[in-house]
Amino acid sequence: MVTSNAPAPTKRARKPIKKGGIPLSAGMVLVTLGVVYGDIGTSPMYTLKAIMTGNGGLGTMSEDVVLGALSLLIWTITLITTVKYVLVAMKADNHNEGGIFALYSLVKRCGKWLIIPAMVGGAALLADGILTPAVTVTTAIEGLRTIDFFYGIIGDNQAIVVGITLVILCILFAMQKAGTSTIGKAFGPVMTVWFLFLGITGLLNVGLDLNVFRALNPLRGIMFLFNHNLNAAGLMVLGNVFLCTTGAEALYSDMGHVGKANIYFSWPFVKLCLILNYLGQGAWIIANHGSGELAAITDLNPFFQMLPEEFRVFAVILSTFAAIIASQALITGSYSIVSEAIRLDLMPHMKINYPSETRGQIYIPLVNNIMWIGCMGVVLLFQSSKHMEAAYGLAITCTMLMTTLLLFSYLSRIRRKPAAAVVFLVFFGAIELMFFFSSLTKFFHGGYVTVLLATVLFLVMYIWRRGTAIERTQSVYLPVREYLDQLFDLSHDESYPLLADNLVFLTNDSSLDKLDRDILYSILDKRPKRARAYYFLNVQVTDEPYTHEYMVNTFDTDFVFKVQLRLGFRVNQRVNTYLYQIVEDLVEHNQLAPQNHKYSIYRKHSIVGDFRFCLIRKVLSPETDISGADSRTIEAKYFIRRLCGTPMRWYGLENSSVIFEYVPLFAKAKRQHKLTRIPIDANAVLAAAPKKVVAKPAEGDEDSDDEDIFSASMHNEREENASDAEKTLVGGDTASFKPLRIDEEDEDDEDSEEEELEYAVKAAEEKIGEQDQGDNR
Repeated sequence: MVTSNAPAPTKRARKPIKKGGIPLSAGMVLVTLGVVYGDIGTSPMYTLKAIMTGNGGLGTMSEDVVLGALSLLIWTITLITTVKYVLVAMKADNHNEGGIFALYSLVKRCGKWLIIPAMVGGAALLADGILTPAVTVTTAIEGLRTIDFFYGIIGDNQAIVVGITLVILCILFAMQKAGTSTIGKAFGPVMTVWFLFLGITGLLNVGLDLNVFRALNPLRGIMFLFNHNLNAAGLMVLGNVFLCTTGAEALYSDMGHVGKANIYFSWPFVKLCLILNYLGQGAWIIANHGSGELAAITDLNPFFQMLPEEFRVFAVILSTFAAIIASQALITGSYSIVSEAIRLDLMPHMKINYPSETRGQIYIPLVNNIMWIGCMGVVLLFQSSKHMEAAYGLAITCTMLMTTLLLFSYLSRIRRKPAAAVVFLVFFGAIELMFFFSSLTKFFHGGYVTVLLATVLFLVMYIWRRGTAIERTQSVYLPVREYLDQLFDLSHDESYPLLADNLVFLTNDSSLDKLDRDILYSILDKRPKRARAYYFLNVQVTDEPYTHEYMVNTFDTDFVFKVQLRLGFRVNQRVNTYLYQIVEDLVEHNQLAPQNHKYSIYRKHSIVGDFRFCLIRKVLSPETDISGADSRTIEAKYFIRRLCGTPMRWYGLENSSVIFEYVPLFAKAKRQHKLTRIPIDANAVLAAAPKKVVAKPAEGDEDSDDEDIFSASMHNEREENASDAEKTLVGGDTASFKPLRIDEEDEDDEDSEEEELEYAVKAAEEKIGEQDQGDNR
């Protein structure tokens, strides 16, 4: 514990932060195989199948066609996954966390516009993550048809496949609360067996035709791509080739779960097994491309067909487990993405659980449930893997393009290597643009689903970020010391009932000497709240797992305390429990008088009294002077906020006494016009032209280096409002919430103006109270 007035020794020594992240170890390599590579590891199940189908079937797959397709696959994996992500992107980590939002947090000061590619890429990755579990699990279950026994049971009845897939997905999402580490330890051995299976079966089939190693020549891929005699799909074949590397972005996002050292160590093994399996499938296709019997099979899949039938049962079971693990990679990656988005204020605050002791391994119930419903809907909509593959990969190409833009800024501005950055942008930008345009053909074949999902997610981020920028123009932060006299008088004014011994306000403001004007307004103006002591509490989550610390500014009083509670990322935010300890410490250090709680079931007098927690919720009122579009944005933001649950759960206050205060969101109000009686023959006099006045920004907003296009567009408005707010609100000895006016009036009308404004505020509060009565959010 640290206090600003009377320092006391810490009760628990702090552990040093591990700057190097998760170290290399055999156990974590196993977890890495179980968590990170599921998506890219299952791509052999459907990639060559999709290429073969798009080229016209098995009969069209001559040796040159197969070698060209294999060359494209091998070099796509090498360039996109190995070079771009493993060798370049993973160097751009933010405190050992990866992903597009972690990358954006590193480069956001390099350009205000960079928030747009970050939002587009994050939304597209989350949307594609919903499709991944559906397509991989469905493909694995359809492999049962390659076994005569199971084909006799299932036949062509796709409803059975869909049913099995839905059951597996339900089990998978229900397991997420166990934590990444637990799941990784269970899946790691299975995934190790899977990659060995890929490599061995591929190597055995390569023996059919060693000429497939000629596919290592990149010229083969280029010739195949532009030779229409070999490639019936033309450049559009890249849409199917791209399926081999869709898990690369998830690999980057999952870096914080397992540590980059474990990815560096395990990736060469994974890549070797993938390439061997693709070569084995290619050798089998070359050997059997003239078979009419095989060509007649609907949805022929060389991944399963190249195996002897007696081994296919094992292959289907193993591939099903691998498909589940592929889904796991995207789910955990989605948790990381959403967590980063919350920290960047791109998404609303959600309840986050930390089921393991390793930083970065998290579980977000709301995200899990949304993905669960989304995956079930995709399976029911598309029914078969063939239809899902047609939609797969379109959104992720957008994410890769956006990551390339952000990496360009990172290399040129952060690493200060402009020449290398230009080469990187031109080379990978050209490749990924070709993948993107070739994937556009999937739009009308199901790609519209992921595009629609990505659009919805982007709108959520846009509304949240834009709404926050609008709110800041209406925020005023006041020095607490200016109001200590009123708080003292109120706490001793017996004409008001005692609301609580300890009245606690939760605030997002991390400063130790200022408060949001609305909190002071709630205490002093809106039904004055008398308490023996007032606490203004801000919770900060640290990078250490078990931090239990606090800082407090007492303002040299024994009744006002600005507290910052510092909790480790593994610590549940039970602020009521920790605040009780803080009050005890304050009493012990004679910074707070004993409160002598007289009655208790424990028959022991306590030195700490009762608590009430107050949560301020800003709502839009008709008096708020913002444009119609901004008003709709704020309304949408508050609707999203309600969907994300009550903050009582975030702070562990479900069983505490909580007051929700609803205050109107405005620092300036629309003018309430006063009627003037005039003679019948007199001319009407128009009101003076309005002047713009806006609110003082929160502390820290002045740093233009940290602005984005949303806050920058309102920068001048905030700056102009700052000076007016200081003249109008800060100073003096009143905390009365009188919104700034935007209309000039004669000096003689000042008193009536104040009366009108007070009336407007009271009217707004009454409307809000009527609308939100009984709503605990």
